[in-house]
Amino acid sequence: MDKTDNITKLLAACKRHDRKAQMQVYQRYANAMYQVAVRITGNPDDAEDVMQEAFIKAFDKLHTFKATASFGAWLKRIVINEALSYLRKHKNFECLKNHNTVIEPEPEIEVNDKNIKIEALLEAIDRLKDNYRIAINLHFIEGYDYEEMTQILNLSYANVRTLVSRAKQKLKHILEKNYSEILKN
Repeated sequence: MDKTDNITKLLAACKRHDRKAQMQVYQRYANAMYQVAVRITGNPDDAEDVMQEAFIKAFDKLHTFKATASFGAWLKRIVINEALSYLRKHKNFECLKNHNTVIEPEPEIEVNDKNIKIEALLEAIDRLKDNYRIAINLHFIEGYDYEEMTQILNLSYANVRTLVSRAKQKLKHILEKNYSEILKN
């Protein structure tokens, strides 16, 4: 039995409210979904809350899952939406709404990527303001394009482009300022 058959059977059992199957699905996806939630919320405790709520929501809405995408992709979308919702509720999160719609050319993040340590990059991303951190994570780490981000963030296409552009500029500035010794090597 391959992985697809196994997850299909587990999901069928989950639809029947089989707690053992739900636990198996949770154990299979929890770590990856937690990492997504941490990247969006910027806080391990908030991420834990988000992840728990997302799994509850996913099991409750499992009947709406269409196998047009993988279950993991569907679940990740729920986690991201839950994380953004959490931030809006708990952190007076209006920073995404207050972007000017000035379309700027996208700067490339060229930081002499010779042996830049992933830890330094992730630390620099964590230093960004919430809206920039979210934009960088959704676009570059989670791989969403601008169209998908407009739906996730409920922003216009122009606002998403501006947000990503400014986030990249700020990230480049942080990397150049704080990690110049890494970038020179």
